[in-house]
Formats: sequence, structure tokens, C-alpha cells
Amino acid sequence: MKNKLKVLRAMRDWSQAQLGEELDVSRQAVNAIETGKYDPSLPLAFKIARLFEMPIEEIFNDEFEG
Repeated sequence: MKNKLKVLRAMRDWSQAQLGEELDVSRQAVNAIETGKYDPSLPLAFKIARLFEMPIEEIFNDEFEG
């Protein structure tokens, strides 16, 4: 799944570790989500959306959209 997490994190000048602290996940988990190696659980996706005050679909985008 593609996502804008890296861009959103950079806009706040946060490291992966700082974002991980905000979300209660590891830096490695943030990296895996950013690089598309791991899709977050639905509760984590909601937490990310709330943190950045954006709808989930603006942050995460499945690759099947036209």
C-alpha cells in the first residue's frame, strides 16, 4: 500500500523514532510502513490519521486506484 507518511513526518521535522513514540510503535515499524514493507493495522492507521488530522484515505492509498 502506498502512503504519504514519510512526507507528513518530514513536514513536522520528526525522525522515524519521534513518530514511533507518538504512535507507540518502534522506529523500525515506522520505516517498514513508510517503505511499504508493512501495512499498518486498522487501529494504527486511524491513530496515524488522527495524529496528522487527515482522513485515512489521504494518507494511505491502495495501488489499484485508477
